[in-house]
This record gives sequence, structure tokens and C-alpha cells, in this order.
Amino acid sequence: MKISTKGRYGVHMMIDLAIHGSRGPVLLKDIARRQHISEKYLGHLVPLLKSAGLISTARGAHGGFTLMKAAGSITLKDIIAAVEGPICLVGCLRDHEACIRSGECAVQNFWGEATRRMVEVFASFTLKQLAARSIQTPQGVALDVPARTSVKFRPAKALKDMLEGEE
Repeated sequence: MKISTKGRYGVHMMIDLAIHGSRGPVLLKDIARRQHISEKYLGHLVPLLKSAGLISTARGAHGGFTLMKAAGSITLKDIIAAVEGPICLVGCLRDHEACIRSGECAVQNFWGEATRRMVEVFASFTLKQLAARSIQTPQGVALDVPARTSVKFRPAKALKDMLEGEE
């Protein structure tokens, strides 16, 4: 399984919301700028993340996007499944009629076990953990604020705000 651009960008968007959302709704254009992702592309991810119950939207002057749940209760598995669909290495595990060898395939059990383990790994990482790693990494994309902006981003404060918001 290869995580597509949609999956990677969905994870980056959610990390950005976890870091910057403690102060209120976050604008899509700000996420796009910080993450160097097209606002239009992120706009395609919004309905997927919203229908999965991961984000909410608010319109108006103080509108934007917020996490629907605490970052500690959202997993990498939740995000990937929301934007990519079911996590499965081979189609025959979901649809036995997709393969003529189904039922007698020598490696079907292997594919099932590999998929199960991959899902376990994805489920073991929370958004809170991913955001904390991003803040602590000097090259972390969540910290990437262009020099021409007047925004002063303080990684330690963002991490503290995010961790306090979990209580």
C-alpha cells in the first residue's frame, strides 16, 4: 500500500489543526500557507475529514476549522481511513469475489496479517503525538511560517497550548 498525496496532505492538515487550533478556528488559507499545500487541494479533503467526524467548520468572521475530538483520541488510522478509504493491502481481503484464487490462495492469510499489523501501527499513533513530534522537529512542516509574515510562532507555547487543550 502506498499512502497517496491525499493521505499525506490530510495528515499534515490535521497536525496543523492540532497545533494551531487551540486558539480557535483555523483558516484553510493559513493551513495551506504553513504546509505549502494548495488551498484548493485542502478544500477537497475537508468534506472527507468532516464526514468522518474529525473536523468541524464554522462560517463567518471568526470561522474556520477545528478538531471535533481531542488530538489524543484521533489516530493516524482515523485520518488515513477518512481520506484514503479502507486500509487494506489487497482488494481480495475486502471483496472475496475480486480474485479467482480467493479461498485457495496461498498468500491471502499473509496479506490479511500484514494488513492487520499495518492498521495496528497506524492506530498506535495519535494526532497529539504526531503534532508534538512536528513541533519538536526543527524542520517540522507545521512550524514553517514564511519570513515575510508578521506571525510570531512560538513552538513551546503551541505545544503547551495543545497539551493543555487535551485536559
